[in-house]
Amino acid sequence: MTTPGTTPPVFLATATDLAGDVIILAGPEGRHAATVRRLAVGERVDVADGAGMVAECIVTGTQRGQLELAVRARRAVPSPEPAITVVQAIPKGERGALAVELMTEVGVDAVTAWAAERCVVRWSGDRGDRALARWRATAREAAKQSRRARLPEVTGPVSLQEVTRIAGTAALAVLLDSAAPEALGRLALPSSGVIVVVVGPEGGVSPAEADALASAGAVRAHLGPTVLRTSSAGAVAASVLLSRSARWG
Repeated sequence: MTTPGTTPPVFLATATDLAGDVIILAGPEGRHAATVRRLAVGERVDVADGAGMVAECIVTGTQRGQLELAVRARRAVPSPEPAITVVQAIPKGERGALAVELMTEVGVDAVTAWAAERCVVRWSGDRGDRALARWRATAREAAKQSRRARLPEVTGPVSLQEVTRIAGTAALAVLLDSAAPEALGRLALPSSGVIVVVVGPEGGVSPAEADALASAGAVRAHLGPTVLRTSSAGAVAASVLLSRSARWG
């Protein structure tokens, strides 16, 4: 049984798996549930497809690295409004994965890796493929930890031209800038559509990038009196926005 005051753990499966009355949780998800979490018969488990469908289950059988789950109910979690997309300039080392982890836990709906002019790290070829896969795996695990029914979409790397296109189609686009006169917490927010937050690299965006984003309709805003690292700025910005929206109401 689930301990009072807690929510059931979440595991991921395919939409086909969720359609049956019995789910066999095997593979990496099954090993984590049975071997690491040591879930027992009678305990509550949620199984999600990562796209909003959740099966509420009870453990009815355990084997080595595998669980048998009886589906008691299903629910569809609607797409949140407004959606939050963070365009994240690619940081060095492990800071990229950290940024994705924090943003996923907070509730960001999409993360787009941006090869900004002042980024030290460049994704290309196999290295780029591995880095993107790492970000996606991080988002997947963070979504499970934070009990999300929907996985954030993780894409990239994109060029400035693509970033301006994303900003230009948003209900609100914001370029984080510690020197901006306006605070993010004071901007008027849309109740629907997509809010895009652009996070630059540690060295900041170049003047050409700032001008291009302004031409696309992005407004500059700061987060407060301190300067955050690029790996934490997106999560903090999303928290500010979500706390002022109906999503956290």
